[in-house]
Amino acid sequence: MNNQDIAQAAAILKRGGLVAFPTETVYGLGAAADNPAAVKRLYLAKGRPLDHPVIVHLAAAAQVPQWAREVPEAARKLAAAFWPGPLTLILKRTPRAGDDITGSQDTVGLRIPVHPVARALLEAFGDGIAAPSANRFGHVSATTAEHVREEFGGNVDFVLDGGPCEVGIESTIIDVSSGRPILLRPGRISAQDVERALGAPLVVGTNTPPRAPGMLAAHYAPHTPIALVPAAALYDRAMDLLRRGQRVAVLAHSMPLPTLDEQLVWILLPGDAAGYAHDLYANLRRLDQAQCSVILIEQPPITSEWAAVRDRLARASG
Repeated sequence: MNNQDIAQAAAILKRGGLVAFPTETVYGLGAAADNPAAVKRLYLAKGRPLDHPVIVHLAAAAQVPQWAREVPEAARKLAAAFWPGPLTLILKRTPRAGDDITGSQDTVGLRIPVHPVARALLEAFGDGIAAPSANRFGHVSATTAEHVREEFGGNVDFVLDGGPCEVGIESTIIDVSSGRPILLRPGRISAQDVERALGAPLVVGTNTPPRAPGMLAAHYAPHTPIALVPAAALYDRAMDLLRRGQRVAVLAHSMPLPTLDEQLVWILLPGDAAGYAHDLYANLRRLDQAQCSVILIEQPPITSEWAAVRDRLARASG
């Protein structure tokens, strides 16, 4: 990625175009956050419901008052601890944060990414970029530039290629808009990380307002049906489906391929939560293209470090 690409992408955003760009979490599909026509085109490209808010990405904390009218002490602590990084804060919005990016709510989601390409783009653009994940609404998020091109083809004006995303799943979202901070969506930054930074316990979230990205019960899903299966039953479940003449995909993290069968596609992901999250979406996309009748996924451990992965898999399986 060079300065000419960054300048071209910033110019496209300024004239109301759409630019896909990498963040440390997943690729975002960006539009100028204060350009309603550009934001409308963004929603249409994704097939995103108009009442579903998007996150505004910023280059620096100094820009927050343009978009948030209240920044409580909890928000300041979290920003100091985790920005730039994979954390989104839900705050009371200013008039500049319009209904089109907030889903007509009184809150707005803000984030300062750490990815060097995202930061270079934000600095060149000089303003907020509304950027949900660069995929069709409800589908598996994109973690490479090629994923974005597969999703949108020519419906995106420019794709900045920053290689595979480091984290691989979406940002942690904390609602600090009223009273006690609430965890709305887990991510690389865990609830325990947030509680240490705050020096106080979190409320673990609800689906009540404010609405936030990635909160639907069914989300991050491939087209192929998914079933979460305990490790002890994974092999037998796969063999039973094979005996019924079905082609089966398996995503495991503790069990290597037990048998060779041309109708069985078996992928072994890393056994640690961070490595698993990094590889998850790319491999869900791979298995979605394998022409299988079902994707069996080994249930992840029920521990705090796997919370974000469990959240994404639960939503992917609907």
